[in-house]
Amino acid sequence: MLKLKPYKEILKMAKEKIDETLAPVRANRAKKQAELEIAKMEESMASQEAKVFELCSAKDIDFNAIIRAQDEYALMERRKNQFQKIINEMFSEEVELMEKK
Repeated sequence: MLKLKPYKEILKMAKEKIDETLAPVRANRAKKQAELEIAKMEESMASQEAKVFELCSAKDIDFNAIIRAQDEYALMERRKNQFQKIINEMFSEEVELMEKK
C-alpha cells in the first residue's frame, strides 16, 4: 500500500509558500477533525450494533436482514481502521511530539 507523507510535509510542498509557524497549527487542526470523524464512526457503529441485536431478538427472525446489518457493521469497522491508519501515517510526528510533552 502507498505510504502517505506527513500532513505538514504536504503543506510545505504546496504551490503557495505556507508560513512555517502555521503548519503545526493546521496539522493539529486537521488531526482533530480526523479524530472527530472517528468518533462519529464509532457512534454509527454502536447504533449499527444495536440494530443487529434488535434484529436478532425479533419475534420473526429475518436472517438476511441480520447478515446485511452485520455486513454494514463490518464495513464501518474496516473504514474506521483505515481512517485510523491514515491518521497514524500522516500525523505520526505530531503524536510523537505530544507524547514527549
